[in-house]
Amino acid sequence: MASTALPPALATRSIPFPFSGHRRLIYSPADLVPKSIGGSNRFFQPYRFRYRLLHVASEQQIKDPVSEEGCQDALSSSVYDASTIVSNILYHAEITPSFSAGHLHLPKAYFATAESVRDELMKNWNATSSYYEKLNMKQAYYLSMEFLQGRALLNAIGNLDLTGQYAEALRKLGHKLENVAGQEADAALGNGGLGRLASCFLDSLATLNYPAWGYGLRYKYGLFQQTITKDGQEEVAESWLEIGNPWEVVRHDVSYPVRFYGKVVLGSDRRKHWIGGENIRAIAYDVPIPGFKTKTTLNLRLWSTKVPAKDFDLEAFNAGKHNQANEAHANAEKICYVLYPGDESAEGKILRLKQQYTLCSASLQDIIASFERRSGNSVNWKEFPSKIAVQMNDTHPTLCIPELMRILIDLKGLSWKEAWSITQSTVAYTNHTVLPEALEKWNLELLQKLLPRHVEIIEEIDHELINNIISEFGIQDLSMLEQKLKDMRILDNVDFPDSVVELFSKAKAISEVKSEKKLLVKSLELTTDEASENSGNMDVAEEVSDVANSEGQLEEDEDSTSADLSWLKSSPKLQKVVRMANLCVVGGHAVNGVAEIHSDIVKKDVFNSFYRLWPDKFQNKTNGVTPRRWIRFCNPELSKIITKWIGTEEWVVKTENLEELKKLADNEDLHIEWRAAKTSNKMKVVSLVREKTGYIISPDAMFDIQVKRIHEYKRQLLNILGIIYRYKKMKEMSAQERISSFIPRVCIFGGKAFATYVQAKRIVKLITDVGATINHDPDIGDLLKVVFVPDYNVSIAEILIPASELSQHISTAGMEASGTSNMKFAMNGCILIGTLDGANVEIRQEVGEENFFLFGAQAHEIADLRKERAEGKFVPDPRFEEVKKYVRSGVFGPYNYDELMRSLEGNEGYGRADYFLVGKDFPDYLKCQDKVDEAYRDQKRWTRMSILNTAGSHKFSSDRTIHEYARDIWSIQPVPLP
Repeated sequence: MASTALPPALATRSIPFPFSGHRRLIYSPADLVPKSIGGSNRFFQPYRFRYRLLHVASEQQIKDPVSEEGCQDALSSSVYDASTIVSNILYHAEITPSFSAGHLHLPKAYFATAESVRDELMKNWNATSSYYEKLNMKQAYYLSMEFLQGRALLNAIGNLDLTGQYAEALRKLGHKLENVAGQEADAALGNGGLGRLASCFLDSLATLNYPAWGYGLRYKYGLFQQTITKDGQEEVAESWLEIGNPWEVVRHDVSYPVRFYGKVVLGSDRRKHWIGGENIRAIAYDVPIPGFKTKTTLNLRLWSTKVPAKDFDLEAFNAGKHNQANEAHANAEKICYVLYPGDESAEGKILRLKQQYTLCSASLQDIIASFERRSGNSVNWKEFPSKIAVQMNDTHPTLCIPELMRILIDLKGLSWKEAWSITQSTVAYTNHTVLPEALEKWNLELLQKLLPRHVEIIEEIDHELINNIISEFGIQDLSMLEQKLKDMRILDNVDFPDSVVELFSKAKAISEVKSEKKLLVKSLELTTDEASENSGNMDVAEEVSDVANSEGQLEEDEDSTSADLSWLKSSPKLQKVVRMANLCVVGGHAVNGVAEIHSDIVKKDVFNSFYRLWPDKFQNKTNGVTPRRWIRFCNPELSKIITKWIGTEEWVVKTENLEELKKLADNEDLHIEWRAAKTSNKMKVVSLVREKTGYIISPDAMFDIQVKRIHEYKRQLLNILGIIYRYKKMKEMSAQERISSFIPRVCIFGGKAFATYVQAKRIVKLITDVGATINHDPDIGDLLKVVFVPDYNVSIAEILIPASELSQHISTAGMEASGTSNMKFAMNGCILIGTLDGANVEIRQEVGEENFFLFGAQAHEIADLRKERAEGKFVPDPRFEEVKKYVRSGVFGPYNYDELMRSLEGNEGYGRADYFLVGKDFPDYLKCQDKVDEAYRDQKRWTRMSILNTAGSHKFSSDRTIHEYARDIWSIQPVPLP
């Protein structure tokens, strides 16, 4: 067997490997001959690793108690020097290979290294699960459609505190750690801030020793891999799983049935039974989540979907009907092909709904099986909320609510009242958006077809909600009650129950009778027939009184309810929909926003009626990011400086220690080291940009970065129009005037436009066209460069963010829930330019107003500004008109940008009227950019601002956020392993 030769220094005693239950081969470095353990070998004794990660199987329940002695043994630290690691890497390179035997090339070195790290994680991973089984404490489960993990290798060895040892081991094998780590593909399990937040939360949960698991889907092709061509953005499937993923462990014994379609029947046991339809199985793939310098290693369970081999129609295949033969397999497997499949078609909508239900159903079945197993022979369902906390990350997992109800009622035999109480006490909801299109609404007919039993449950929840609303708000003010019902109902454009129709119909009758009475009183004079007239009027009054009394003292005001009662019936012109966000609010015990301003908008606007009814449900939990990945590991140069100057590395887990930097913000020696670290990081970006785009940029220029999902509300368009104006002014100046008027800038963009989001793709095209023009303009040179880095992901962010000097977070005020990239940039000493939106508000408070470049309209002004636009009163700044004209002139190529520019024009209409207020904020944005130039010229001032941004970022650690969730929503306690 061919193998890589080891240096003589490694010809030392071999090390046993922690595997059990089978014979295994291991390197003896003295002669590099694989030796069998289990026969005669004076160096090795088989090490029986006694723990395994307990998994909840749907078909077999296993109780496996462990002793404290056993846990302690499993967690005892390994003697892990470089020689041990070399032996382990070579073992995996030859014995558990993904490549041919022989040369230890980079891809092979990566897989072998990752597998050796996973060995070490396995011990703590299994012991963590076993310890949780033994204690049976309350545990949190975080359900999210996205987990944007990034690369795992450097994060894992960093958390294990083995970075130096692995670097040395790989050096002995002829490789650099960073080159080996660079072979890892980013896990394509997310797209933007939603998934990145979920991953940060898992890191913090593990580091802080909180008992928790994550649940998601294992997307084979991710969202997409972005390429930039002359035509703009193009999409191809992600290939991250093409040669396997060494970090995941498939659990063939952990699978659950998931059903679609079919029908609901009433069984002889008087229970509802959902039968027939399409049946698939969800298979568990587990990924370890290690904490920083702690034994706790949590689990991220990802579901993949399939059907058994018997569902392959061999007869059809042999008859040449190949697609038909494979239909069941294809329908099952495609559920986990792509994150956020296009949903403009009916098929796309069905697929998205299948994804969401698969996540909810498989995860809840797993959670419930765990609860039953841990309960042993005495399952008490009333204890379920005291053992289980389920957090829904946005509305995608909303179906957890009817699914939990279905399982408890139909399968476990609980009453509706019992199941509803358990569900409400278990589930909580995080809202991430105020954008109407992001508050999911599912077509009721589609939902009825795909999940008939769940629609029955949703309809019953909706009916109870209506009764609750009427009971809580009363019927004295029917106009107000009408509005509450419209706002809060779960089902929209669905007929109201007959009792509600009757209530409002009687109110209308009262109103009409009273109006008629008033008209009679005004039109008639008192005559000798007065007694007769009064007698007639008394009859009418008595009739009205009878109607009113039948409903309990209705308000005697003819304007108290709408004359038109058509809103009580569905309109055939509109879709019947289920409002998932409303279901989340009703079905859970807590609702939280993710930044102070966002949570205020949620309470005052998005869910105001619910807030008035249940104010105690609503909370704020400002987002955070993990300081391990987002400064300690991705910015080691700056991390060393921070540790040196504040005298401890404790800031990595207690970020409040970063405040010590405030006292040092004027220290000139610190300034020198701080700028040197920034320059070193900028050199890495120079290499990245050249590799990804071919452009050569100067590290002496300011690095001005905007990297995030491409969306109109995030206003990359405002940024590029500002750059175009800057370029146009440069072109109108002499060379000397340019140098004296502008500081050199490299403007870097990154982010993906959703494949069907045409306007966002136009913005990407404009950015790349502007870059192609400016970057080849000899008059401009290094004074201005524009770069779009393709296929932006976590690994690229880990290079860009430490090098950033200015970062743009310029969304229309009131539209960004929080943002988390703003926190990462501030943590790495980058100064932000932005609006008072999302977490920008709190970041500015913490870092100091003088260390944040603020511009733009504020959230409370937006509605009036849009109204002003609709009334034709807005007058655009001449510079804004000048820039649009310049774009249309063709200076940036032949592409027709008229549609994009027209979105900024007009006073009304879909896709018109500058809904995101780019034109309104444009002059203030230019003025603010002038202030940026002025500040950057004074490097002492700029460096001080940079230090104070890092010092003030301490609040925005996800550790702080997780402590708040654990205390206020989940009611869980840290469980350090012994």
